Amino acid sequence: MSDETDARTRSEERAERAERMAKEGAEAMAEHIASVKAVDERTVKLRALRLAKEAADAEAKAAAAAAAPPKRKRSS
Repeated sequence: MSDETDARTRSEERAERAERMAKEGAEAMAEHIASVKAVDERTVKLRALRLAKEAADAEAKAAAAAAAPPKRKRSS
C-alpha cells in the first residue's frame, strides 16, 4: 500500500512539474516574442529616421550645389 501511495505521489509531482514547466515555457516564449517585436519596432523607427536624414542631406547638398557659382578653369 505504501508503494502505491508513493507511486501516486511521484506521479502527481511529475504532473505538477510538467504543468509548471509548460507554464514557464509559455511565459518565456511570450517574453521572447515581445522582445523581438520591440526590436523590430525600434529598427523600423530608426530606419525611417535615417532615410529622412539622408533625404534632407541630399536636398541640402543639391541646394548648395545649385547656389554655388560655377568654377572657372584657369588658363595656363
